[in-house]
Amino acid sequence: ELWVFVLALAWIAGYVRGRFRAGATLARARTVVWCSAGWLAYVWVQLLPLPLQVLRAISPEAARWHTLAALGGDIAFAPLSLDLYAGLDAACRSTAYVAFFVLSLVLLADRDRLRVAAYVLVGSGIFQALYGAFASFHAASGVATGTFVNRNHYAAYLVMCLSVGIGMLIASLSGGEARSWRDALRNTVEWVITPRMGLRLLLLVMVIALVLTRSRMGNAAFLAALLGAGTVGLVLSRRATRSTIVLLTSLILLDLCVIGAYFGVEKVAENIGQTRLQTEDRDEVSGYAVAMWKDFPVFGAGLGAFPAVFPRYSGEGTSFAYTHAHNDYLEFAAETGVTGLALLGLLVSLSLAAAVRAQHLRRDPVMRGATFGAMMGIIAILIHSAVEFNLQIPANAITFMLLLAFAWTGLCVDAEA
Repeated sequence: ELWVFVLALAWIAGYVRGRFRAGATLARARTVVWCSAGWLAYVWVQLLPLPLQVLRAISPEAARWHTLAALGGDIAFAPLSLDLYAGLDAACRSTAYVAFFVLSLVLLADRDRLRVAAYVLVGSGIFQALYGAFASFHAASGVATGTFVNRNHYAAYLVMCLSVGIGMLIASLSGGEARSWRDALRNTVEWVITPRMGLRLLLLVMVIALVLTRSRMGNAAFLAALLGAGTVGLVLSRRATRSTIVLLTSLILLDLCVIGAYFGVEKVAENIGQTRLQTEDRDEVSGYAVAMWKDFPVFGAGLGAFPAVFPRYSGEGTSFAYTHAHNDYLEFAAETGVTGLALLGLLVSLSLAAAVRAQHLRRDPVMRGATFGAMMGIIAILIHSAVEFNLQIPANAITFMLLLAFAWTGLCVDAEA
């Protein structure tokens, strides 16, 4: 967070002195920028002390909690948030995420910077995949977690990096079609001896690491997002090449069926088959989170307040204390209410729509590749977030913000810039 704030302040100072300019992307993406600014303002407003009568009118349950916490003493002001310390921490994190998002819109001002940023993210995913795969071979469980504590969060990060990697691999494909066996042979040789084959093999390593996580929804989200984004990309593309279709097909058949057969995809399936409601209490936790949301429907209990408030709603059947809802939608709803959920939903929906639109409008391969990766990664996280709290993990949250920025820069940046 401090590093992001330093970068943001340095850019603002340069902008004031006339050394930097905002660029066209920020102007064209002003709707989503205002949406993210509205979310940020709302999060900080949750921490402001309000007159108790006003608080009773807009959030009666929050007023009741503050009154009980006063132990019978009179209070004149109280905030919407029920945990000010956690709320301040969450507000600072949200500020860093939004600052990072806006900086990405401003600094990824041409196709070269966009390509570099995409490959840096792919490189990070490759490092995580190699580290996690080798570590899993020496672990008793054989499960890959990388540098993450939770294998599911590790899987989500790999999927986002894989999505961008697949997009950049698509961007590198030749648009020429083979008209004879000589053309086919030449294209095959060019594919083998160019760096594209190296990128393809490195993506296979990431797929292997993803399978080794044994994450049920992580693998399912990857496959569903690949099918969804691939279908949208092929339908909207005005010149879908045969090589693109072959690549997407091989990613599904070769990576998940052939490679997965050697590295444990059947164990993922077995893990799914052995899952029962009796052994998983996430459904109960979701029910308790819904009950919490019902008490704070419009404005929530305060961003970051879930660990402090949720024990009041959890039942005796909960196996251990949950600090997160294992469902990003319910956790954001309980903490920020319908208001916050609508702002976040609008932010993500606008960005996903921008990525889809870019697939139809853009002809530059880098722009199409970056927006394909953004579209696939956003879809995957939207699916995975139904059973996990990926967006509560800073590494995943800030990477997700980068994907949102890719959607807008890929749509708005001039290819000639």
